[in-house]
Amino acid sequence: MTGAAPNGFWAQATADPGRVVLIAPDGEEWTAGRLHAASNRLVHGLRTAGLSAGDAFAVVLPNGVELFTAYLAAFQAGFYLVPVNHHLVGPEIAWIVSDCEAKVLIAHERFADAARTAADAARLPAAGRYAVGTVDGFRAYDELLDGQPETPPDGRTMGWVMNYTSGTTGRPRGIRRPLTGRPPEENHLGGFLGIFGIRPFDGNVHLVCSPLYHTAVLQFAGASLHIGHRIVLMDKWTPREMLRLIDEHRCTHTHMVPTQFHRLLALPEEVRAGYDVSSMRHAIHGAAPCPDHVKRAMIDWWGSCVEEYYAASEGGGTFATAEDWLKKPGTVGKAWPISEIAVYDDDGNRLPPGELGTVYLQMRTGGFAYHKDEGKTRKNRIGDFFTVGDLGYLDDDGYLFLRDRKIDMIISGGVNIYPAEIEAALLTHPAVADAAVFGIPHDDWGEEVKAVVEPAEGHAPDPELAAAILAHCDRNLAGYKRPRTVDFIAHMPRDPNGKLYKRRLRDPYWEGREKAV
Repeated sequence: MTGAAPNGFWAQATADPGRVVLIAPDGEEWTAGRLHAASNRLVHGLRTAGLSAGDAFAVVLPNGVELFTAYLAAFQAGFYLVPVNHHLVGPEIAWIVSDCEAKVLIAHERFADAARTAADAARLPAAGRYAVGTVDGFRAYDELLDGQPETPPDGRTMGWVMNYTSGTTGRPRGIRRPLTGRPPEENHLGGFLGIFGIRPFDGNVHLVCSPLYHTAVLQFAGASLHIGHRIVLMDKWTPREMLRLIDEHRCTHTHMVPTQFHRLLALPEEVRAGYDVSSMRHAIHGAAPCPDHVKRAMIDWWGSCVEEYYAASEGGGTFATAEDWLKKPGTVGKAWPISEIAVYDDDGNRLPPGELGTVYLQMRTGGFAYHKDEGKTRKNRIGDFFTVGDLGYLDDDGYLFLRDRKIDMIISGGVNIYPAEIEAALLTHPAVADAAVFGIPHDDWGEEVKAVVEPAEGHAPDPELAAAILAHCDRNLAGYKRPRTVDFIAHMPRDPNGKLYKRRLRDPYWEGREKAV
């Protein structure tokens, strides 16, 4: 199909049901008609389970057809889809399920223990628990679909994805956008990709090489599907498998993080040379700073398709082509046409080009609110602009350069990790009097989580205590949040008001190393 095309997956599937639109991680091909039918059946099943427009359902799923089916169902039935990070442990998942008031939880058997613990803690009724595979106490996912019609549902209205993002207070908050009440086709589905020069159809094949619970990963993949691109799904990423899939399926665009660049570049030259990546048009990376030498090496290998963006889950952002970056090394680009970037000082004055301050973003296509948190919604705003706390400056040409970020936030492998939540977990251990968490250098992931603990009176700062504290974290935190090591300190450096001088703790670990910003 070329030229003008219907807006949105459902219309395209009706017009050309035989087109292959998705390659599952196991290589199975899904046609538009088959995926369309599955999403329709899921809408009918969720409605039978008690959902109506404006309600939420949560999923704890790996990259697979079921997650895409959930995405398409939500977007045509006015539901909020809440994709949950499947690395979270039961209590963390329970918080999200309860906070979003999910009426249904769909989980994969791979995450059975965490899903069951979460459903119990959230007091989710048995009728709202469904599993892909076998999870004790959960109904089979197929029961949501069995006997349901494949025809489109009545009263189709636009739904949304409600991602949860952590904050400095530790508890994740849902980013909730207002529903329009209009049919999904009246919203410009997939138009977001035009910011990056990605066109509808045009032989495009989108490779999903990161978990779809991430905001940007699902947004890029969903938008690609809506403008007629074939989707190739990876479940578990490896550098060699990514190269193989690009070569085999002639993939044209993907969303990446710098850690993946690092792993690809570490492959032996003969392995890299064995795969053809010339089909790639847009290898768009974000979510974490990319070291200059890594970026240059990827451009040398993959060419001008290596592009960068800076954005927040809340909305707004910038984009830099390879040409932009080579012309202005270190830039994260200029504002999207649907966004605006501004830099303000601490007194709320807008700063001119060249002056360092806090970066604020604005999304002209609509606002957002943090679910059940009016205080956080109002905080860190100036008019219609909001900030996530990054520091930077704009040059005379409007290009943004980041010089720092929320100093406490750790970015490991492209994932944001917030120390306050980890510190709170540490402080629940009876042997911990005080705790500080921060990122230290890691050659592969960029940063790893380090904990410094002031032992409670009567507890010796020895390897046995460190092991006990780490075991405590294993029980209470997702794997990627857990400190890799614990160091001890006799007295935590705090001022008389209790403010922690965390830089005093962190800086020695970075001595001789440039902390990426």
